[in-house]
Amino acid sequence: MTEIEAWRQRRNESPETAFTRLNLLGASPGFRETLRIIERIAGVDATVLIQGETGTGKELAARALHYLSSRHEFPFIPVNCGALPDNLLESELFGHERGAFTDAKTSSRGLVAQAEGGTLFLDEVEAMTPRAQVVLLRFLQDHTYRPVGGRQVASGNLRIIASSNVDLEGMVRRGEFRRDLLFRFGILNVTMPPLRERGRDVVLLAEHFLDCFATQYERPRKRLHVKSVDWLLSHDWPGNIRELENLMLREFLLADGEVIRIAPMRQAEAEKACDPIDADETFKSAKARAIAQFEKNYLRHLLTEACGNVSLAARISHKDRSTLNKLVKKHGLASDRFRTGSPRNPR
Repeated sequence: MTEIEAWRQRRNESPETAFTRLNLLGASPGFRETLRIIERIAGVDATVLIQGETGTGKELAARALHYLSSRHEFPFIPVNCGALPDNLLESELFGHERGAFTDAKTSSRGLVAQAEGGTLFLDEVEAMTPRAQVVLLRFLQDHTYRPVGGRQVASGNLRIIASSNVDLEGMVRRGEFRRDLLFRFGILNVTMPPLRERGRDVVLLAEHFLDCFATQYERPRKRLHVKSVDWLLSHDWPGNIRELENLMLREFLLADGEVIRIAPMRQAEAEKACDPIDADETFKSAKARAIAQFEKNYLRHLLTEACGNVSLAARISHKDRSTLNKLVKKHGLASDRFRTGSPRNPR
């Protein structure tokens, strides 16, 4: 079943369900307001400018605008504006006739024709060259164009959605972007909030990615350790959702058990454990102290996972039960105090 056929079957689904299917997930007030704006303007057939930092989901928003509109049965064509070479600009956008230039051995439909009836998504419009800005501005005025080498003027029936991760107004002031083109793009606006401003959405998204990876790689589902959740909520996320997704994939693939403990968090704990208390401390005593601290921290987390069940803890850690029990007693970690909740079931 194609993507279009699937969407035809879901034409009567609610916008909320559609957003979930398009991976636009979140419950924070700012993000919910963004979704309300997308829902409100999806049916308005006008140019939209989507702004936001890298990795905030601008293309997902563009796809939502397309699939929630009356154009949802027609193509959604994304194009990276930074990849449009000046010497082939008109050919890429508007197509060309056979023999129009040296390598034009056959006729070719451009991106505008490919998006006929649907949506052309112009990603990273800030990367457009001055010449590309002029060519696009001319097309946006009346949606007419002429294929390279063609004699007939064609008219494009499509919606334009643009996106940018920089301050276009600032580029206009510096003479790097045409103000009249910005006016054309900015008829309607959507701003995607950065992940650091979305509160516990980061946990919801992390758990969603883990579920997706479990299905994709046909592995048991993994869950976040409570301290991993704390780390997710405290991290600044300069790469936003894309950074989170990549991190969750790495942690999912490298995790030994069913509990995800974020690698940067583990590294920070290890570095903290190895900080010398006394600058005059010998290497031997510092090493012994670091090992002891590691053992104590590891056992504490292990017994928490096993809810104080030493036999289960031994199976999780692949360590002999009697040896593990000696370590528990050595560090004064009475297993009874960890007997809360339900222990995990190791595979």
